[in-house]
Amino acid sequence: MKISYNWLKQFIKIDWNSEEAAALLTDLGLEVEVVEKYQSIKGGLEGIVVGHVLTCIPHPDADRLKLTTVDIGTGTPIQIVCGAANVDAGQKVPVATIGTVLYDKEGGSFTIKKGKIRGQESHGMICAEDELGLGESHDGIMILDDALVPGTKGAEVFKVENDEVFEIGLTPNRADAMSHLGTARDLRAGLIQSGLNLELITPSVSNFRVDMRTLKIDTVIENTQLAPRYCGVTISGITVKPSPKWLQDRLKAIGLTPKNNIVDVTNYVLHDLGQPLHAFDASKINGKIIVKTLEAGTKFTTLDDVERTLHEEDLMICDEKGPLCIAGVFGGKNSGVTEHTNTIFLESAYFNPVSIRKTAKRHQLSTDASFRFERGIDPTITAYALKRAALLIQEVAGGEITSDVSDIYQKKIEDFAVFLNFCNVKKIIGQEIPKDIIKQILVSLEIKVNSVSETGLGLTIPAYRVDVQREIDVIEEILRVYGYNNINFSNKFNATVANSPRNEDYKLQNIIATQLNSQGFHEMMANSLTTASYVALSETLKEEHNVTMLNPLSNDLATMRQSLLFSGLEAISYNINRKNSDLKLFEFGKTYHKFLSGYEEHKHLSVFITGNKTEESWINAQKPTDFFLLKGYVDAVLSRFGIQKTQNSPVSSDIFSEGIAIGSGHNNLVEFGLVKKSILKTFGIKQEVYYADFNWDIILKAAATKIKFTDIPKYPEVRRDLALLVDNNVNYDAIFAIAKQSEKNLLKDINLFDVYEGKNLPEGKKSYAISFIIQDVSKTLTDTQIDKIMGKMQKAFETELGATIR
Repeated sequence: MKISYNWLKQFIKIDWNSEEAAALLTDLGLEVEVVEKYQSIKGGLEGIVVGHVLTCIPHPDADRLKLTTVDIGTGTPIQIVCGAANVDAGQKVPVATIGTVLYDKEGGSFTIKKGKIRGQESHGMICAEDELGLGESHDGIMILDDALVPGTKGAEVFKVENDEVFEIGLTPNRADAMSHLGTARDLRAGLIQSGLNLELITPSVSNFRVDMRTLKIDTVIENTQLAPRYCGVTISGITVKPSPKWLQDRLKAIGLTPKNNIVDVTNYVLHDLGQPLHAFDASKINGKIIVKTLEAGTKFTTLDDVERTLHEEDLMICDEKGPLCIAGVFGGKNSGVTEHTNTIFLESAYFNPVSIRKTAKRHQLSTDASFRFERGIDPTITAYALKRAALLIQEVAGGEITSDVSDIYQKKIEDFAVFLNFCNVKKIIGQEIPKDIIKQILVSLEIKVNSVSETGLGLTIPAYRVDVQREIDVIEEILRVYGYNNINFSNKFNATVANSPRNEDYKLQNIIATQLNSQGFHEMMANSLTTASYVALSETLKEEHNVTMLNPLSNDLATMRQSLLFSGLEAISYNINRKNSDLKLFEFGKTYHKFLSGYEEHKHLSVFITGNKTEESWINAQKPTDFFLLKGYVDAVLSRFGIQKTQNSPVSSDIFSEGIAIGSGHNNLVEFGLVKKSILKTFGIKQEVYYADFNWDIILKAAATKIKFTDIPKYPEVRRDLALLVDNNVNYDAIFAIAKQSEKNLLKDINLFDVYEGKNLPEGKKSYAISFIIQDVSKTLTDTQIDKIMGKMQKAFETELGATIR
């Protein structure tokens, strides 16, 4: 939000410099991010003075040039070569002296220097209006008022506006400060706290009067809930033309482009008082003004010449034939003010903030008016702002007030009642503020003190302070005006040590994050909002389970994610497109679901690997990541949790082209594998991506909370190998399970180190080479014991799997 300091001074006569005022506004919560200089004419006409042409003769060596002597108030006339046909002796003209910087239409600059033109010295330049930025004409030099004194500065003659503009980073809750009046109101409160009690000056509308009652336009409000207050008045005999310089300068200072005097007045009052207005061409209104909603699908063309399809909840300003304007958002093409307009109907209203926000989002329109309406404006100044605008229109466009002000306000928007407890003020702020200062601050903020007691104050909060409705809000107001910097720090240091269990979520999350970081992974954090269409990529995800936003920022951020996969693939695609294709990523996040039983959130850990295992070097050739690399990382996570009793099963999700699930009991702890190419194609990914999805909530329950320590065994372990010939349909898991079942105590580890299929093997057979580690922690094993264990396992393999020893 931009605030002109000159404009602000119309409300409060402050003589502080802009830096001091900006610092105070920032302390009050209206953070001034930038203070910019503004000049109504670029360069401020620095170096431009009034000159008196004393002589003017033809240039001796150029037919189209003239040689002039000009008095510029220094006592010694200067010689200037001029090419303008209309220059003549006796004229008062604007002169750009040596060193003056002039600017062209594109903002480019050039400096006036002493020079020679066709052999004759020239010590300046007599200027045309376009060369000074005062107009478009270049037909000749400007001829000034003959009464002007030579040497008078151009800035004084042309009344250059020099201003300073505050760029305020306004927070969404401060709807009351979205105007120069609102900012001045806050500034005054801060000045009072600083010991400077200045008056807040509001524009007077005492001169408002009805000239004649010749054009009354009746108003009907069909939906008073969406339009609680609506005011209007007609003004006849106006002339639509460019605004006067003062009005254009005010708007230009805050970044607005002047249009015409009527539109400029409505924009001026909007930024002056914070009340949006709209002017209709009265000749284009058929019968009454009707404020209502229309049937869904109704077509309406707005000022930007775009035909829009209306929603049944869009509030519209209509006449008896159809819609004229989208209330509080955007005007209609066929009812706006043009250069031919001579009579207007001026509207000032208070519309329901929620309704305006929904309409603006629905049509993807954001205007200065909707920005204010949807945050909540002051319902008490509706008629006052209308009269203020009407008087300004009469001032800049002429005309007469030709109707009484119609003011439909069936149910008054009440102020808020709050009781403030002094003890709570001290408790929240951490310091006792004197009661008289508290009352002074509240009064300076236009908060009425209705009752005073030993314990607190009974308050009435103005309706325009939509962000102050609770006691805690009032305490925040007191604190920001009193000054955060005025709160003392305690010299006492208090620390509380909380006793929390080892298996708390955040602790375990940090442990796993540290582990993955040490393995070369980077942690990512994606938006929980995503595209609704992603659920179509998997049959296990259902559209009806989507949690959708009521007012999404965009279609790409309209739905809460049901899976962490797609946001991870977006990150991978983003990196690959920037030549970073070897990736290891992980994310802790939640998924969101809408079931018949209600809304649910589930926490997950997602792990992604893609590209090559290691960077390219002269020692090692690049090798692509594979399924077993991911499996190693998955096993390491489960091992870190102390989860041992697990079982493998085929993966249930159709996002994988191949993969497995590791479960505990009836629940899957993790599903992992190779992501389908059809899904990768959606994200423009052409390389393989391996993905693991940990169900974090279930893992937390399965994690071992107790750790057992044992001594390092004193006695050696023994390794024995078997080469088993088995059917092709026998997998390693079956062998592993049978071995563990056959010898539960002394068998410490099993490892598959070779698989062979092909030549010299019977058809339908394959060979598994497996190592077995056997150890007794209490004594050295004998050959007899070892052979007995191996024989027992061999017999089990033969009996249950039909295996033979090669």
